[in-house]
This record gives sequence, structure tokens and C-alpha cells, in this order.
Amino acid sequence: MMNRDNTLSRRDFIEKAATIGVIGMAAPALSAAGVPGQSKPVSPNSRIHLGLIGCGSMGRANLHHCAQYPDVVVTGACDVWKERRDATVAQFKDSCKPYSDFREMLQQPDLDAVIIATPPHWHALMAIAACEAGKDFYLQKPMTLHLAESLAVRNAVKRHNRITQIGTQIHASENYRRVVEFIRSGNLGKVGVVRTFNVMNQGPEGVGHDPNPIPPPGLDWNFWCGPAPLRPYNSILVRDAYYHSSWMDYSGGWTPGMAPHIIDLPVWALDLGYPLHTSCSGGRFIIKDDGDAYDHMEILWQYPNLTMTWMSSLTNSYGFDLHGEPIPQRRLGIYFHGTNGTLYANYGMFKVIPEGDKMKGLEAPPKSIPPSPGHEREWLDCIKSRQQPSCSVFYHVKVDVPIVLGLLSYKLGRSVRFDPQTEQIIGDKEAARLAKPEYRPPWKFPDKYLTHDLLKRGV
Repeated sequence: MMNRDNTLSRRDFIEKAATIGVIGMAAPALSAAGVPGQSKPVSPNSRIHLGLIGCGSMGRANLHHCAQYPDVVVTGACDVWKERRDATVAQFKDSCKPYSDFREMLQQPDLDAVIIATPPHWHALMAIAACEAGKDFYLQKPMTLHLAESLAVRNAVKRHNRITQIGTQIHASENYRRVVEFIRSGNLGKVGVVRTFNVMNQGPEGVGHDPNPIPPPGLDWNFWCGPAPLRPYNSILVRDAYYHSSWMDYSGGWTPGMAPHIIDLPVWALDLGYPLHTSCSGGRFIIKDDGDAYDHMEILWQYPNLTMTWMSSLTNSYGFDLHGEPIPQRRLGIYFHGTNGTLYANYGMFKVIPEGDKMKGLEAPPKSIPPSPGHEREWLDCIKSRQQPSCSVFYHVKVDVPIVLGLLSYKLGRSVRFDPQTEQIIGDKEAARLAKPEYRPPWKFPDKYLTHDLLKRGV
């Protein structure tokens, strides 16, 4: 038996995220050339002028990790919740200006890049707007909630030549690097199946109930909802990412919230492309709270040479061999099942269980993947070098597409087939139609960033 433990501490149980909204009017058309406020490239010796869109706890954490460096100056903070916006501005009062509309901030010439840390229903529109304004961006996960959004964000980044990083900070860990090296060494043999999971036990009460539908002073609820459906205000929904993961329209549930961190490891280690076939089942079976998201979800992805599974449970926290103490807590993991053995891992450790003596005499591979300078620092360095970082949208689209196809399969109640070459859904006109979201007017989906009409798919 081989065992490796890293000193990387476990991440907080609750990954905080921001809340934001914008004014309810049609977004202005922007182009890459001649955009008011478009920044010039940042020279290696210049300071990066940085803004934050979404001043919740996760956004402020990302901003802190960037602002600690002498080559960064914070020039803008945007949120439709005045209390959160003002708190961020106060931290950087000598240089930071407040904004309630992200489009206004993106037009500022003293801005080079933005951190987007809003609820997921805003991610695609804001990322594309940043591209059109000539700003690089760091986008919190999940990248998007719909297939059309995922492809459109990638295409916008390519068209406008932006430097991007998706906020899957676990990708920067030493443990993930060691797992990738081990899988790629061949010691585990041919991997035929990967199993991934994230479990916790909220109990039947879930996140609870809020009987007061009145927004607090300083928060424009219509702006917060933006392109998603306008629903009655709920204080639980707006707290942070842990809580808004209980509402489908604003988060897609816990799978988009956690799977980007977890399936990232097999996508990286096995260099996976897009899945050919996605099948999802699940539902809201036990929890009775104000939310509407599933409390259990299972996804099966078929790739050309292997299958990968995902399991999410909000009512039981058993973690298989990674269970540890028999007490309720969040647990997550990845299992690689190879012909020579099984490797299982979480954020901070991995362990290998051989198949009999098939790994006898095999040594652990040497370290070959350089350490990360930090997920945010890598992005900052790449803004200056104009080289894409490790989790740019061009890499992360391979993580995002399986997840959004899983959500689509769940919504349809049937499997979805996908052609990786044409990036088209096969044989299902309804699935093709639902792959592109319908935004609440006057917000409109940016069709110009799709290489072909999604409505023609599925034939």
C-alpha cells in the first residue's frame, strides 16, 4: 500500500461567494476596438488596476489575495448591495471607486482587469461584457450554467484576446499535482472508470425558512435577479454561495457549486475532452426548505475510453473509504480505478490501493509539475505576459461542459448525446433548444458568440 499525505489544510466547509445585480435595461453593445475605457496592455513593470464585481465574502477573499502584491492597485468595487460595496471601498479608500452597475465600471480607463464573484446566473453576461470592454477577468466557478453560455464565454475570450482564470483554486494545490503525476506515470494501469462525489447532511430542514420577503435598505432586488426569474426576496438566498446553492435559477444547485473543483482533477490527469453521452438522475426527495434545488444528484458521463460518475447528496455524508470519523460533515473525493490499482484522493491527500501484487516494485513518479505561485498570482502574472494561465476558459470549458450537460439531462429527464467535434447536441431538438437560456427581459443572450445556431442542433 502506498500513501501520501500533504500539509495542505482542508478548505472551509462553506465556500463563500458574492451577490450582485445590475440595472434592468438592455446591455449596451460593445466592440473590441474603440471601446470607451478600454485599457492598454499592462507592461511587466506596471501596476495592474483591478476591480471587483460582487463584493461578497468570496470576492473579497479573491481581491485580498491579489491586492497584497505591490504591483496591484484596486480601482473599483461594484455591487448592487450598498453595504457590501461600501465595505470594500473602505478597505481601499485611497484608490477605489464605488459602482452599482458593472457596465459603468467596465468603461473606466483606469481598469485593466476584474474579478467576477457574483452568483452564477450572472457569470456569462458579465464575463462577455468584460471581454467586450477589453478587460481581463478572474471568474469564480461555476463558469456558467448552460451549454450555450459555456461556448459563448470561451468564444468571446478568444475573439477579444483576454487573459482569464476560473476560480478553481484547488487546482493550484500540491496534492493535485502529485495525483496528476501519478496517474500519468502509468503505475495505476489503464483507467476505465473515475468516480467523484461531494456529500453532506443538511437534514430535512435544509437551509431553513425566511418569512420576511422585504429586501433590506440599499439592496435593489430586481437588479440582483437580473437575467434570472424575478422571485420574492429571501434573505437566505442572498447570504453566500452555500445558501444560494439551494436555488436552481441562481446557482444550478450543489453540482455546479462543487463539481468544478472535483472533476477538475480527472479532467486534468487524464486530459479528458468532452463527454459523448451524459445521463443524470436525481431530485428533491427529503429536504423541505425555501429552496427548490435537488438534494440528490447522480451523473454518468461516457467518454471515448472511460466513464466518469458524479454523486451529490445533501442528506447523508458517508464518504466510502474517505469517510473517516462517523460524524456528519462535508466529504468529497475522486476515485481512479485502474487495472493495477485504485487511487482515491480529496483536496489534501491521496492513497493508492494495489490490485494484489500488480504494483510491486513500481516507484512513485518524481515531481515534474512546478508549484503554483498561487491561483490569483498566476493570473496576475499572465496579465503581464499575455499567456493563458492553467485554468483559463480554454481549459475550464472541458470541466464546465460536462456539468452543464448534466444539468440539461436532469431538466429533460433523459440522456443527452454530444458531438465533441461539432460541439452540437445530437438527435434531440428539445435539448438543443434548452441548451441556450432564456434571459428575463430586457437582458438578451449574446448569440453572436455562438459559432452556429443552437436551435439547428439536435437534427
